[in-house]
Amino acid sequence: MPLEPLTHSVMDLTMASWRRRGPGPPVVCVHGAGVSSREMLPLVEVLGRTHDTWSLDLPGFGHSDRPDDLPTVAGLADAVAAWLDAAGLARPCLLGGSFGCQVAVDVAARFAGRTGALVLVGPTVDPHARSAVRLVGQWLRNSVRESPGMTPLNVADYRDAGLRRVLASFGASLRDRIEDKLLYVDVPVLVVRGGKDRMVSQAWAEQVTRLLPRGRLSVMDGLPHMVPYRDPHGLAREVAAFLREAGS
Repeated sequence: MPLEPLTHSVMDLTMASWRRRGPGPPVVCVHGAGVSSREMLPLVEVLGRTHDTWSLDLPGFGHSDRPDDLPTVAGLADAVAAWLDAAGLARPCLLGGSFGCQVAVDVAARFAGRTGALVLVGPTVDPHARSAVRLVGQWLRNSVRESPGMTPLNVADYRDAGLRRVLASFGASLRDRIEDKLLYVDVPVLVVRGGKDRMVSQAWAEQVTRLLPRGRLSVMDGLPHMVPYRDPHGLAREVAAFLREAGS
């Protein structure tokens, strides 16, 4: 079944999404800072064989409308929660990638009952590396391990969003204290780290898991930060197994 493009009206904006209608319960993918659903579509293609899988363009990115305000974690989480209502999705699993983890955690912490589970793939930002200089250094060390196919996608995403909005999203990521919210996430959570991720250390992934009341950690050997793009088949297996165990 091909991917289905959809739009929903949310908070006076049109938000774009892509869906593959699998037989299992819904999973909604939330992309990282400055980019769009393009990085998540390989996973949607694969996971959509077993689950009703969506990938959402956050406001200001991809094919969604651009609001006047620049992005904040809370503002993006508000939009996701409103979009879940507009799409008619009750207690889906939210799957965040990188900065998308911060948005997903904010939704789960502030909107009780809206989510049934979370998957946090490469959760940012490690409090011990919370500076622009360190973030850029981590990104450069990690980028040499990513798939070359991501480069044109990132260029297209940055062009679509515009430099000001891209930089604002990275700034929002740095200011957000995800570690203060994890205790309030009362649903099952799978934390996923690529074994060669240079943006998310093993120590930080373990700390995230410890702070979550119902967290578990999976390390996917040999993979860099962008696991959904680099190994969608492996990640889909991890997610499907987790959701079966969680009863979602």
